[in-house]
Amino acid sequence: MRAIFDRLVAFDTVSSRPNIDLMQFVRDLLADAGVEVVLIPDPAGGKANLFATVGPAGQGGVMLSGHTDVVPVEGQVWTKQPFALTEENGRYYGRGAADMKGFCAVAIATMLEAAKRPLRTPLHLALSYDEEIGCMGVRSLVDMLQAAPVRPRFCIVGEPTGMQVATGHKGKVALRATCTGREGHSALAPMALNALHLAADFVQAVRALQADVAAKGLKDGDYDVPYSTIHVGKLNGGVQVNIVPNTAVIDFEIRSVAGEDVAGLIERLREAAEAIVAPLRETFPEAAIMVERLWDYPGLGTPSDADVVNFVKGLTGANGTMKVAFGTEGGLFDARLGIPTVICGPGSMAQGHKPDEFVTVEQMARCEAMMAALLERLEAGI
Repeated sequence: MRAIFDRLVAFDTVSSRPNIDLMQFVRDLLADAGVEVVLIPDPAGGKANLFATVGPAGQGGVMLSGHTDVVPVEGQVWTKQPFALTEENGRYYGRGAADMKGFCAVAIATMLEAAKRPLRTPLHLALSYDEEIGCMGVRSLVDMLQAAPVRPRFCIVGEPTGMQVATGHKGKVALRATCTGREGHSALAPMALNALHLAADFVQAVRALQADVAAKGLKDGDYDVPYSTIHVGKLNGGVQVNIVPNTAVIDFEIRSVAGEDVAGLIERLREAAEAIVAPLRETFPEAAIMVERLWDYPGLGTPSDADVVNFVKGLTGANGTMKVAFGTEGGLFDARLGIPTVICGPGSMAQGHKPDEFVTVEQMARCEAMMAALLERLEAGI
């Protein structure tokens, strides 16, 4: 496992860059061991998903799922080399160590071991790209599985949960509000319509809606933040200070608990946008705030008594379950393919996306123990 972990971290697979070298490394490693491997390239050929199977054909089996892309290191102060695995004081350091090349390394090593064993139930491995920018890359892999005659019976997504069994996460929709005003010289600013001012008014409407949802909306106490959240993450506008800007763009998101009327929330924001610009149109007919939906992924809500939950709890020895604040590809496997899914992997997301990201040696050992128990179950037939 350690040698594989070294190699995975050494590949710079920040989402904006290709991952094909990493995927070809994994493909060759598995193929040489007799594992059936398929690469699913993106249209440009620089990125790919990977799907591998070992064991008897025609059965569902268990799928291990991980993503190979990582977030950037630019602007962060690292004391270790981000793209070289460093073991120190019981920790493995490196970009993606926790999120989630540590799990991927264990999963690949498990596939290699599975190829030597007389499995009665198959084991599958799904590795993806572009998870960090909205679970975008995995969708072609989901399409492939959707057309397959047999789908995996269970899925374990190895995002970092401290090796606890997580049954759910919120859904997410990414949105953009484009504010249109009228440009002018700043010396005559009242005669123009400042798009940044429109944006500020819209951000205030977002904050008001968030306050209402927090006070009156649906609640799920299994989450650290028990209600749906509406968050503005980016605001762009303006050229220089002596020009009244005619355009401003706001990127924001909604992360929703199960049962939330997300479409209704978006409509409320569109109504608020119209209320902001309507009084201005007599003087500025071009005034507008257009809200568009960019992309989304579904939440995950596996029942705590589901077979997959009991199965994975049996592998780890866990008693309870949890839910995670971050999104995963598990919602797509569940919603689009109907594959019962849980999240269980080494490390903590509290370490992810930070400088000197790490996963502990102890957590990796626990993940390896889970995989050893999984192979025993697959040999016996589940």
